[in-house]
Amino acid sequence: MSYSIGEVAKMLGLSTYAIRYYDQEGLLPFVKRDEHGVRVFEKSDLHFLYVIFCLKNTGMSIERIRQFIAWADEGDTSLQQRYDLFMQQKKEVDEQIEQLKIYQKCIAHKCRYYKEALEAGTEAIHFDKNREMD
Repeated sequence: MSYSIGEVAKMLGLSTYAIRYYDQEGLLPFVKRDEHGVRVFEKSDLHFLYVIFCLKNTGMSIERIRQFIAWADEGDTSLQQRYDLFMQQKKEVDEQIEQLKIYQKCIAHKCRYYKEALEAGTEAIHFDKNREMD
């Protein structure tokens, strides 16, 4: 079964613009076109496109994604390079998650701060003589 760019966009939660951009950047060499030049996606393309989307949204550069695709095209001779690439990306995502947890704590603190101020009807409940506003 084959899918149009619109169907793929809907299934993966992507915009057609993003898919076209990935194609223009050379990230979709596996996607075939019909006799009218329209992209035709196969089921196997969906998984690969999702991996590209995942890599891009976790901060991987287009150049590194392009390298991954070139390695994937090489087959088994590049298994180590692809493994190393994903291990590095995993490390970077783990670091992003840890940083987000810190930001989450800050935001949770401010939510409590403003909830208490709203309940008291004033922000003054958070002030004392020895410190500035929290």
